[in-house]
Amino acid sequence: MSTIPACPQCAMENTYPDGDNYVCADCGHEWPIAAAGDAEDDADAAVKDANGNVLANGDSVVLIKDLKVKGSSITLKVGTKVKSIRLVGGDHEVDCRMDAGNFMLKACYLKKV
Repeated sequence: MSTIPACPQCAMENTYPDGDNYVCADCGHEWPIAAAGDAEDDADAAVKDANGNVLANGDSVVLIKDLKVKGSSITLKVGTKVKSIRLVGGDHEVDCRMDAGNFMLKACYLKKV
């Protein structure tokens, strides 16, 4: 099995390395080989709370700041405890369920209990 990734633009697997870049023969898109390796490292990176503690699935956390919910009049209050978090990829690393609903939160606004 080839270790060369599929094209991120057209998703075709007809790609090849060319110097420091991968090239898609179908659409002509080029992207750096180093960036493909960095994306794998980011997936393995640990998610840390506001104090630098490593978070894991199932942990309990507390909000350290009032957070306004975008597109709603709901405000998540400081000190609210959230049980059984789930870590996901992306900008908002934590998926959780609270009394007010399901939310995606950034780990920098959480403190591990």
